Amino acid sequence: MGRIGRAHGVLGEATIEVQTDDPDIRFQIGNKLTLDDGKQLTIRSSRWHNQILLLAFDGVTDRNQIEELRDQLISSDVDLDSLAPGEYHFQQLIGCEVFQQNGELIGAVDEIVKLPGQDLLSVNRAGAQVLIPMVKQIIIEIDVLAKKIVVNPPEGLLDVAN
Repeated sequence: MGRIGRAHGVLGEATIEVQTDDPDIRFQIGNKLTLDDGKQLTIRSSRWHNQILLLAFDGVTDRNQIEELRDQLISSDVDLDSLAPGEYHFQQLIGCEVFQQNGELIGAVDEIVKLPGQDLLSVNRAGAQVLIPMVKQIIIEIDVLAKKIVVNPPEGLLDVAN
């Protein structure tokens, strides 16, 4: 659903890099979130400030505690039964293996990068990051149950790695 950013102020609020289409629903007061390390947090307050989401969590009361949580991905339990066929939540794509149409393994999805124009799959390819645009012309198939994504990348896309 997102990533914890830097601390905001001294009272334990964190900036959130939002990676969900429904932040006002997902980040409501009282919702429980799970971090990369398995730790669970409960949202104590949620507010927007200059188009940046700020969250405070139960038991987190100062900026040092937020800095310890910085850069961790946030997820929550979702009702997968409510999804229509072909729909998925971004968190279901993390860990999916990405293949070219010819069957060649590219790598595994580390994260989804949300940009204003389009979202990108961040794929770990032999230790390098490859960013694959999530557009119909490139993403051929997503099978969340098999944890498999098939892509048809344009020439040169996979040669560019960070």
